[in-house]
Amino acid sequence: MKRIIYKNLDNSVSIIIPTPEALQFMTIEQIARKDVPTGYKYKIVDVSEIPSDREFRDAWTIDEAELTDGVGE
Repeated sequence: MKRIIYKNLDNSVSIIIPTPEALQFMTIEQIARKDVPTGYKYKIVDVSEIPSDREFRDAWTIDEAELTDGVGE
């Protein structure tokens, strides 16, 4: 299972979880281009790469240099 991550202006990290229904009609790349805000870089990652402990989720970070899979349209 894959997730889409991108960095917000306040440096927080957003995670998009595509629904199984959406994945029937679009690829995860198409969903990323559509749903990530315009001009924001993103990365598609395995769910295992996202911390499972949500207690400190506001402290999650990502280096913008790692956001290499595309840019929101």
